[in-house]
Amino acid sequence: MTETPELPENEKQKLISLGQAVIKTEASAVSDLLPRIDDNFALACSFMLHCKGRIVVTGMGKSGHIGNKIAATLASTGSPSFFVHPGEASHGDLGMITPQDVVLAMSNSGETGELVTIVPIIKRLGVPLISMTGNPSSTLATEADVALDISVAKEACPLGLAPTASTTATLAMGDALAVALLEARDFTEEDFARSHPGGSLGRRLLIHVKDIMHSGDAIPMVGHNASLTDALMEMTDKTLGMTAVIDDDKKLLGIFTDGDLRRTFDQNIDIRNAMVKEVFRKGCVTVTPHMLAAEALQLMQKKMINALLVVDENDTLVGALNMHDMLRAGVV
Repeated sequence: MTETPELPENEKQKLISLGQAVIKTEASAVSDLLPRIDDNFALACSFMLHCKGRIVVTGMGKSGHIGNKIAATLASTGSPSFFVHPGEASHGDLGMITPQDVVLAMSNSGETGELVTIVPIIKRLGVPLISMTGNPSSTLATEADVALDISVAKEACPLGLAPTASTTATLAMGDALAVALLEARDFTEEDFARSHPGGSLGRRLLIHVKDIMHSGDAIPMVGHNASLTDALMEMTDKTLGMTAVIDDDKKLLGIFTDGDLRRTFDQNIDIRNAMVKEVFRKGCVTVTPHMLAAEALQLMQKKMINALLVVDENDTLVGALNMHDMLRAGVV
């Protein structure tokens, strides 16, 4: 077991104070951006909305790390985007930028050599250039078609050296662009899920009942004239904790569950000689194959049940599922 280091109370309080000071400084830097969400910001959004190619994000050092994240956020929220390292751009990667693209370049100083070097090539291509800098008078800002001001009063680093508040402000401005574009594009949860099929949201929004239900011979079902013994054997064989009860045309009449079996015992019914039609429940909760699995789960939770039967538009039984199927599919 790892030994927990002990700190004197004065050292502990000093660390807490330093951490709080950083949060306050960075929160102030983000708050200062509010009046800069202006016509310039709207123009930057307009360039991106009308982009027929990709939004190419670029930046060096810490700005580059932030740029990678901004590109990923844009791409996952409906604005196709990728990151290009400006150092590599001068050695061939500029070929990744086409006249249909928009370039989003970020540099706190606005004078980063690797970025300034490629600006003339970007301009020659006729590609709109949007800058995010902490110096509105810098080369990058003055050469850009739209210059977004992300300057900060001070860095959170007590030395004033490590990019902290400035990178936080850059990230916040990038998120503001991405979310504004998301709304302008009428980007939906379903659109988001399609670009995140491996995530929990993707599973919840893209999986339908038909994708996880038991169908065909795997459906537990008995005819309405079956014996209760036959129903119990069907439940045991199909292991879903219930069986559907159907008529001669395979139309659903009702359901018989483990819970119904326990209630049958309480009624002193002769199980060996009883018929399923004497004990099954009519008018059970059903879903359709094309319903989202997440909606089916919500219904199960609301009704406090563990299994559902699936019917088509004619009330014909086509499937069955239970909570274990939801868990296996990652819907829960």
